[in-house]
Amino acid sequence: MSNHQPVAESWKFCPRCGAEADVTGRNPFHCNSCGHTHYFSPVTAVGAITTDADGNVMLLIRAKDPGKGKFGLPGGFVDPGESAEDALRREVFEEVCLQVTRLTFLATFPNSYEFAGTAIPVTDLFFIAEVQSFDGIAVQDGEIAAWHFCRPGPSELGNMAFESNRLALEKYLQQRTPPT
Repeated sequence: MSNHQPVAESWKFCPRCGAEADVTGRNPFHCNSCGHTHYFSPVTAVGAITTDADGNVMLLIRAKDPGKGKFGLPGGFVDPGESAEDALRREVFEEVCLQVTRLTFLATFPNSYEFAGTAIPVTDLFFIAEVQSFDGIAVQDGEIAAWHFCRPGPSELGNMAFESNRLALEKYLQQRTPPT
């Protein structure tokens, strides 16, 4: 159970006029003083499932919270004016210094990003990403502690930093496994 406050409950004042909110936790937020309305729609993030030549998935070990010490997928938030595909290429390069050469959309899952006491709703878009080479792999200091190649099983899936990452990996593994 999370003790992080939903983002709608964290708004105590109107961002337009500064009036104190008479009610918090509503979506949308509506200021009775100036009429400003704000919808707490989810932000967008991306994640990459990348495999080596032997079919092992690259997992990252997170160096900071949320999920410090747990597994994650390369990825992050989409910046304003950026496509999901461009964000994924940028995030993979920033986090592990790899050049994405091809992307195939896999799935989307809802997520909650808990940071600084606030829970922010997120829509995660996952892609299968091919990279030019793993030769130059290097982790982003402070963000990523290490990388780990494996065929994800129960121990890895049970130690994912984000539920959406686990769901994406399970979907990928299900698609990859031939029916019996």
